[in-house]
Amino acid sequence: MKRERKPLSKKEKSELDNLLDSILDPTLFHYGSERREVARYDKRDNMYGGSGTVYLLQMFSKGELVNNRIGAYMILPEKGDSVGLHTHGTRKEQELYVVVHGEGIYSEKDSEAGKVRNYDIKKGSVTTVRGEAYHAVKNSGNEPLVIFVITTNEPE
Repeated sequence: MKRERKPLSKKEKSELDNLLDSILDPTLFHYGSERREVARYDKRDNMYGGSGTVYLLQMFSKGELVNNRIGAYMILPEKGDSVGLHTHGTRKEQELYVVVHGEGIYSEKDSEAGKVRNYDIKKGSVTTVRGEAYHAVKNSGNEPLVIFVITTNEPE
């Protein structure tokens, strides 16, 4: 499935910052770096076959993390916004979700043909996926669902 990342317009960035203003302050304190702000804002429509628009606040530039590909806030602004089922096994990655704000439904299955299991998630919930398993997430609440995502490379 093609992963299409789009930059945010100045208006979209401003609206997203306003939406998040009372939820979080994405300030970075990265050892050895003077940069304190988000490295890149991304927008993904219908991410992995999901619904609506998902925003990613990439906190690190490429190469800033050791053995990690992503350290980012993922924002699903509206009820019903979702990231569709997808695997990280083809890229030999593990992924963690840490729910920072809101409520959602986390889905997982063991393989492409596996049975889907659903779990209610809320602030403080942590999920993991690895190997050939699939996972997805959907905003089920009336507020934005904000998740910190950590994607690591599996050991060789």
